[in-house]
Amino acid sequence: MPKNQYIARPSDGAAWVTGASSGIGHALSLELARHGWRVAVTARSAEALEDLSSKAQPFSGEIIPFPGDVSDTQLMAEHCNAISQQLGGISLLVANAGIYLPQDGLEADVDAFRTSFDVNLMGTVNVVLPAIADMKARGRGQIAIVSSVAGYGGLPTSAAYGASKAGLINMAESLKFDLDRAGIRIQLINPGFVDTPATQSNPFPMPHLISTGVAANEIVQGLSHPKKFEIAFPKPFVRQLKALRLLPYRVYFALLGRTTGWNKK
Repeated sequence: MPKNQYIARPSDGAAWVTGASSGIGHALSLELARHGWRVAVTARSAEALEDLSSKAQPFSGEIIPFPGDVSDTQLMAEHCNAISQQLGGISLLVANAGIYLPQDGLEADVDAFRTSFDVNLMGTVNVVLPAIADMKARGRGQIAIVSSVAGYGGLPTSAAYGASKAGLINMAESLKFDLDRAGIRIQLINPGFVDTPATQSNPFPMPHLISTGVAANEIVQGLSHPKKFEIAFPKPFVRQLKALRLLPYRVYFALLGRTTGWNKK
């Protein structure tokens, strides 16, 4: 099997999931533990991670909390080293931590943009780079960066969030050229609307809304696919958004304005 088709297995080492206290990260961590993984989980709330760990007790795998803020560069490097030393190396990283701060472009908050970029972009860098170093030393590994279909193009209220997610898409695409040569497989995860506390605040219709459990199953299946770079779902919504990007801007803005109800605001 070519190096860039490596599929991490529980016997190869631990999985590390960030943003695990709620939403997709919470559901994915449990699904991985159900499949026999030892899952290191990171989020700011130590209490939430302990609760998550207890939920995995019936499974063949286990969940081990490593609490902290992904925007803390030094702490994430320390966590990476500790996970590798304590759990036999990191064979799978799912860089999922993110924050959604909706923005009205007429009353935008510079701190909301800064926080979005610090968590979504730099928070991902802070876990991906030390994981690459760990995997490079062992000659194999699998990394999945969680972006969003919001990174495909501009959406209402998404100026900060979407910009950070577009950056993650570019980051994953760019890293692939180098990581393939080192036997480290990188993938990109682009979910559509998932029913989480973040999306519940959206002031517009959310087509093809799915549960966190469905999202976790899609991700697990995508991670085990030997040739898939992008794990994007739900498929009908992904196809619609990608098709929109092929249209002239005047049509793009008109269609999105109408379908989201933004034209009536």
